[in-house]
Amino acid sequence: MSGVTLMAGFIPLVDAAPLIIAHEIGFAEEEGLALDLRRAPSWSTLRDMLVFGQIDAAHMLSPVPVAMALGLGGMATRLDALSVMSVNGNVIGVSRALADKMRAAGHDFDFADARAAGHALIAACGAQPRIGVPFPFSMHAELLYHWLGALGVSAPQALRVKTIPPPLMAQAMAAGEIDAFCVGEPWGSISVENGVGELLLPGAAIWAFAPEKVLAVRHDWAHGEPDLTRRLMRAVWRAGRWLGQGDNKMTASEILARPEYVNVSAEVIERALTGRLVISPRGEARQVPAFLEFFAGAATFPWRSQAAWIGSRLAARTGLDRATAIAAARDVFRSDIYRHNLRDLGAELPGASGKVEGSLHAPAAVASESGKLILTPDAFFDGHIFDPDAAK
Repeated sequence: MSGVTLMAGFIPLVDAAPLIIAHEIGFAEEEGLALDLRRAPSWSTLRDMLVFGQIDAAHMLSPVPVAMALGLGGMATRLDALSVMSVNGNVIGVSRALADKMRAAGHDFDFADARAAGHALIAACGAQPRIGVPFPFSMHAELLYHWLGALGVSAPQALRVKTIPPPLMAQAMAAGEIDAFCVGEPWGSISVENGVGELLLPGAAIWAFAPEKVLAVRHDWAHGEPDLTRRLMRAVWRAGRWLGQGDNKMTASEILARPEYVNVSAEVIERALTGRLVISPRGEARQVPAFLEFFAGAATFPWRSQAAWIGSRLAARTGLDRATAIAAARDVFRSDIYRHNLRDLGAELPGASGKVEGSLHAPAAVASESGKLILTPDAFFDGHIFDPDAAK
């Protein structure tokens, strides 16, 4: 079965890199696959392409398979998250007018203090700020609601949230349709490049280790094509490991910059890969540790506790039974398939498939098959702790 063609969809974002690199650097070919990469214009289009069998796999928002398992969004097809493709990588941006107002009130745009940034935004926005997110079921939305909710805003009720595809976010801000956004790179930086926005905060300042994108397939495909599932997972995992090596970032930027992929300058893409972001048209720069992770700290492992957190949040917002939602969500992040298919490649395999989310404020050694796994900080800015076993 060497050379089998698999169709995989993606949105033009820096965090689509594992699929793109798996194809371009040859990891897919080494696994006997030819990846036919299809760029989609929006998350709803990409989801539908996967559900209706137009593609076999997708670079997907981590909450989408969970939402579908809970019966949200009008799609009943079950999707499985085989692995996490990326951790973090989002930015919150504000319009130039709003940034000027925040600066005049004393906010220093330090790009690290989520509490101070949130209070400054609330004070400057007044009632019901208009905020763009790429999709209703997204980590962008969950981070936004958690952040502002923890600061006393009734979220999402007190917000006017508008769904805007990532490549169109800067245009929406330029047109005056939104006051702020939460979006994946490079589209936050494009608003800065175009002179229409400034960056207020990285997503990692809200939750230090948020599962952003997953490698998603249809549940029936994963179980009907176990060999292809294995090859695909291995190719994408190897691409993530390659991306995690610092000396590959420039090459990755140049590949992602191509017209068929992200189609913006390699210099802008490299900002996301290095975590050195330009936050204003004046050229102010900020360095963000772990801004976007593809490999470190077992970044690719699909923790069932992360799925449970997403399920809990969606249940609270939509009125679903919390315990039922958590149980359904856990099953979507396929740590069992991950362990089976990646063990012999040397993937870090934690001793457990769930953990207490938000409890790590410093790197910590945890039980693992290798005995060498160090998890990176995963704290929420407000001290929030989520224990999936207690959240019932």
